[in-house]
Amino acid sequence: MMKNIRNQTSLLLIAAFVAVAFVPHADARTRLKNICRVKGQEQNSLQGLGLVVGLNGTGDGAKSLPMIRSLATAMELLGVPVNDLRELDDAKNVALVMVTATVPPQGARQGDQVDCQIASVGGAKDLTGGTLMLTALVGPQPGNDRVYALASGSLMIESPRSPLTGVIHGGCRLEQDFFNAFSDGDKITLVLDKNHADFQVAQDVAELINSQLSFQSGDRNREYLAKALDQVNIEVRIPEQYRDDSVLFVSQVIGLPLLEPQIEARVTVNRKRGSVVISGDLEIGAAVVSHRNIVVDTGAATLPEDRFVGVDPNQTSAAKLAALVEALNAVKVPTEDIIDIIIGLDRNGKLHGKLIVE
Repeated sequence: MMKNIRNQTSLLLIAAFVAVAFVPHADARTRLKNICRVKGQEQNSLQGLGLVVGLNGTGDGAKSLPMIRSLATAMELLGVPVNDLRELDDAKNVALVMVTATVPPQGARQGDQVDCQIASVGGAKDLTGGTLMLTALVGPQPGNDRVYALASGSLMIESPRSPLTGVIHGGCRLEQDFFNAFSDGDKITLVLDKNHADFQVAQDVAELINSQLSFQSGDRNREYLAKALDQVNIEVRIPEQYRDDSVLFVSQVIGLPLLEPQIEARVTVNRKRGSVVISGDLEIGAAVVSHRNIVVDTGAATLPEDRFVGVDPNQTSAAKLAALVEALNAVKVPTEDIIDIIIGLDRNGKLHGKLIVE
């Protein structure tokens, strides 16, 4: 008797979850700046080879000729020339490292300080306690030897498990301005982020800009500004009246509110974290899945049994995966089993959306 009551309670909960899943949501809006960026506004990496000194005998050692040559060059620049590289055979407290700093998308001004990452490129055993000698960092393009920044300072090891990498907070100082152009003559290009890259979203963005910011040209002609080039890029022409104030125009464009983008339905699962993230409109086809002691029916009506999970077949629209997952949670199905069921639905062509396994 108690078993039947428990089963009936589970099914009532399932029916409630399914009903909620089909309730239409109010239109949500987001600004364009939240789903795209202006082309040219990207992070840039500066890099250079440097020397970390002050190690407790855990450096590269005399067998590392690149480190020995670099140390000799550095000493010569400091006014202490080395006549014979064998003089540096005991330099066990020095390591050759790669130094990398990231300039943020908005750029940086001369004198700004950013963090720099340090990684051993030689035979060092441990960089703990080391100090980076003054190192010149060049631009991101190959062959560009222009020095944009200088890096130095005490190295911090972030993880004891990775003693050959570290960071110097604020250790990189920009020696000249570093900014990317955001306009190409009389136009800009909006780039959708990877999670919103879609032909329909790109077209919706172009139509939004044209409906909100296009300008009348004469009495009968309408001048459209935006055109979707593909599923990622939307080209936007800067109107004549904004040519001398393109920043104002860009701020108006990326501030436009867009109805919630209609991207492809998808579900992301991660076994390690035990997480399942589902877009609300992801549908599933009619199927019966048997997994361990669980029977899942997403279509035809089935008599209740112990550990039976069903989705109401009388719904006028296709069942939603979110409703099924909530129903499985209601009867305390482990997340790992839920993930296996989702993967099984996908393999049988019953998951009407994209499955992403992390």
